[in-house]
Amino acid sequence: MAYILKNTQGEIIASATENLGDGWIFTKDNAKEYLDFLENSLTKSDPFRESDIHLARVLEDLINLLTEQNLIRFTDLPIAAQKRLNERQSMRKNTALSGILDHTSHIV
Repeated sequence: MAYILKNTQGEIIASATENLGDGWIFTKDNAKEYLDFLENSLTKSDPFRESDIHLARVLEDLINLLTEQNLIRFTDLPIAAQKRLNERQSMRKNTALSGILDHTSHIV
């Protein structure tokens, strides 16, 4: 659950987990505009953040590799970790599928 605040140009300038009053708009946690804002904000605020994001992807891939090779079981992970990994996997699939055809693609 997220709330955003936009400037007069319609750009997100702040976000919060609760409605802070006038001008704050509810947005879905997975809205592209909101995720882009978070990514840009995090990159600007902390030079290690970009590295952390890439490292998280490496860890996600490592967990997938370990489970595929039956070195660990997915169910051995804490429930919260399972949920987050499932969400990320779903997001990655949706992103990959959305790029298959765009409005300029033609099926021949």
